[in-house]
Amino acid sequence: MLCWPFFADQQTNCRYARTEWRNGMEIRGEVRSAELAAMIREAMEGEQGREMSRRASEWKEKALLATSPGGSTVVNLGRLIDEVLLAKKQ
Repeated sequence: MLCWPFFADQQTNCRYARTEWRNGMEIRGEVRSAELAAMIREAMEGEQGREMSRRASEWKEKALLATSPGGSTVVNLGRLIDEVLLAKKQ
C-alpha cells in the first residue's frame, strides 16, 4: 500500500500502515513521477514489497482461521446473537 496522507485520520492510518502493520510505504511531500515509479517498483518487486506481501499472507491465514467454523469470528458472532439479540427481557 502506498500512503499519501493529507488530512484528518490519514496521517494516523499511514503511520500504522508503515510502522505498526508494516504493510505500507509513505509518499512524502512534492512527488516526482520518477520517485513514485521507484516506490511502486519497490512495493511490487523490492525487499520491502516482499515483506509486505509475506505479512499480507499471514493476515490472510489468520482471517481464514477466524472465519472458519469454530473460528473466533464465528464464535463471537454467535455469542452476540445469543446475548444481545435473543436475550430474554428481564
